[in-house]
Amino acid sequence: MEKGNGCCFSIMASSATITFFLIGITLVVCRVLYAMYWSSKPLRKRAPQPVSTLIVLGSGGHTAEILNVLSVLQKDRFSPRIYIAAATDYMSLQKAYLFENSLADETGVRAEKTAQFLQIYRSREVGQSYISSVWTTLLAIVNALQLMIKIRPQVIICNGPGTCIPLCAIAFLFKIMGIRWSSIFYVESIARVKRLSLSGLLLYNLRIADEFFVQWPQLQRKYPRAHYVGCLMSSCYYRGYKFCNVLAYFKLLWLVFFFFFFFLNHKKIQVF
Repeated sequence: MEKGNGCCFSIMASSATITFFLIGITLVVCRVLYAMYWSSKPLRKRAPQPVSTLIVLGSGGHTAEILNVLSVLQKDRFSPRIYIAAATDYMSLQKAYLFENSLADETGVRAEKTAQFLQIYRSREVGQSYISSVWTTLLAIVNALQLMIKIRPQVIICNGPGTCIPLCAIAFLFKIMGIRWSSIFYVESIARVKRLSLSGLLLYNLRIADEFFVQWPQLQRKYPRAHYVGCLMSSCYYRGYKFCNVLAYFKLLWLVFFFFFFFLNHKKIQVF
């Protein structure tokens, strides 16, 4: 009899454990779906006070593009501004510091009072092996978590560098946990004409970004939840960008012509 009672008690305990586990999983899934649903919706109200803003910088043209976007924003609405770049990317932070100093010359407010400049470990360096990148990726995630717990920004602005992925993922996790609801604004690079970047695809498909902007109409047709905003780069910068591309094509044609001419002359010399 005692064995029968003990068996029934163990069955009831195991069924209760399974029930609580299923309830917990259901609540987590509902919370994730709630965060994904509202993250893809337009902002419902305007913040009455300035919002702390995290700006993710990247090597190449990412920093130039994101600074150009910041130049047209209301600086008093997005303050303080926290710039973050990879630990090996010194040029991006230097450009951001110069940008803030130019704003300080206009407003009279020192850059140290309105901006911070931070660095984060890069998940994978260019040319790094995938095996060794496992450790560096884990290190980058831990570092990103520490920074996000420290700054907890209200707004995140990024445009494609890989360093934005762990930061945006942790911000989305904070949404699910109710720690901080950070609005993520993703601006796809103007260099992406037909397809999104890997960072853009992840933030778009997983519905992590609250607002997703593209600079080419064909991208908006391919990804209907994105907003087409046209060219966000300044006209002079964009003309210079196109001029550099044309100049590169001319250099390539000149090199092809030179090698072709040299090859013909070389063949003639061998004949004689």
